[in-house]
Amino acid sequence: VQLQASGGGLVQAGGSLRLSCAASGRTVSSYAMGWFRQAPGKEREFVASINWSGGMTYYAESVRGRFTISRDNAKNTVFLQMNSLKPADTAVYYCAARNGGSYYITPWDYNYWGQGTQVTVSS
Repeated sequence: VQLQASGGGLVQAGGSLRLSCAASGRTVSSYAMGWFRQAPGKEREFVASINWSGGMTYYAESVRGRFTISRDNAKNTVFLQMNSLKPADTAVYYCAARNGGSYYITPWDYNYWGQGTQVTVSS
């Protein structure tokens, strides 16, 4: 499975961005998917996860109510809608995939990773 994240950019505080993660190589319709982020000098941290059907989601406390994870299995793509962005959200955002299961919140639960997309929020 190859994952390609896109949609990052520079946005002012309070703005919105929508990240996409397109999978190729095989269908990920049976995969749990997740978004993580890593700021300079910090460890990679969990952002959001979604189960194979999209019926179950889980968010980090820091983004709950502002971010929404969703998926379109027909397009083999997962999305992260980010609203009310804050400077603290600045990081490289990575998508990840794991065959089967519900949702997962630790990096070592995932087998496949995308290359990351930079999100910068200015104050």
